[in-house]
Amino acid sequence: MNDVNWNSHLIAIVGARGVGKSTIIRQFIKLNYGTYDRTVLYCSLDSVYFATHTLLDLVEMFALNGGQRLFLDEVHKYEGWSKEIKEIYDLYPEIKIVISGSSLLQILNADADLSRRCVRYSLRGLSFREYLCFYKGINIRKYSLDEILDNPGPLCSEVNEVCFPVKSFKEYLMFGYYPFYIEGETDYYTKIEQVVNFVIEVELPQLRKVDVRNLRKIKALVSIIASEVPYEVDASKLARAIGAGRDTVIEYMNHLADAEIFNLLYSDSKSVGKLTRPDKIYLENPNLLYALSSGGVKTGTARETFVVSQLKNSHLIEYGKKEGDFKVDGKHTFEVGGRDKGFAQIAGLHDSYILADDLETPIGKKLPVWTVGFLY
Repeated sequence: MNDVNWNSHLIAIVGARGVGKSTIIRQFIKLNYGTYDRTVLYCSLDSVYFATHTLLDLVEMFALNGGQRLFLDEVHKYEGWSKEIKEIYDLYPEIKIVISGSSLLQILNADADLSRRCVRYSLRGLSFREYLCFYKGINIRKYSLDEILDNPGPLCSEVNEVCFPVKSFKEYLMFGYYPFYIEGETDYYTKIEQVVNFVIEVELPQLRKVDVRNLRKIKALVSIIASEVPYEVDASKLARAIGAGRDTVIEYMNHLADAEIFNLLYSDSKSVGKLTRPDKIYLENPNLLYALSSGGVKTGTARETFVVSQLKNSHLIEYGKKEGDFKVDGKHTFEVGGRDKGFAQIAGLHDSYILADDLETPIGKKLPVWTVGFLY
């Protein structure tokens, strides 16, 4: 919430389903406006009201009654939303607008040109740092990657003083990413499955024009990847498994990555094209892994999934192939493993580190893996 410039004329908040887009908007209103303040209006564009009214009708009445700030949730569920918002932007300069929608939403490439008008923010699921804040009441500031790599001691000392980070980290891997865990543990994984099904069954056909006859194939693709991650991609093999063409499989992978169900890694991100085959696939976060995997979850897979999920928010992460697990920002090499992981695979590599599990404090360039959970 503090990262958003709420004074901008037009703001877009996008993110995967379930990460809290509607909550952050409502919370901002609650914190900044009184209960009976009529200068602010929140509405969801999937409301039945819009079956017989247009968005322009609503805003006209809002402006006539002194409206100043308008929050429009689930904008992707309103046909022609971008054209009407552009018109509202031009006709009512006194009204500040905040819109929110699916991470699949191509706000800057929509029907109307919003690229010069809209400030876009992406909301992610909870980081390990945010999990400690919301679920444990432990408030620790963000650390940059350079701070963590150059001098991890202060962060580790601060965390160890207030909790058992290894224990909390294992809990986070299983149920810390989505804020709706606070509603109860019993149906947490069921809700995650519902999120994935909604993306596939509703959002992909609506926002990416995927033929509904192929949805079963996409579900099969998700099932295969969830059971075998981290998956070194053989697009032709996957195509045969789900009964689709190779290029179609890569297209589906890209859709699912945009929807924040997959994370696609390439060994050279500079040469990535529309139909370039990724080198490795991970699920977007470890909670997805525990919810969707048909077999037991390997600890090593959960660790790597966590590292990719935390780093991709603000860093370029590439598949390391033979030189470490990951290359970050073109300069750092990371190897991810257990407490006893050695440096053999990254020996001699400049600026290389081990991110190790079951570790409370750093040992030279071997850092606790949970430290990268404090980047946001």
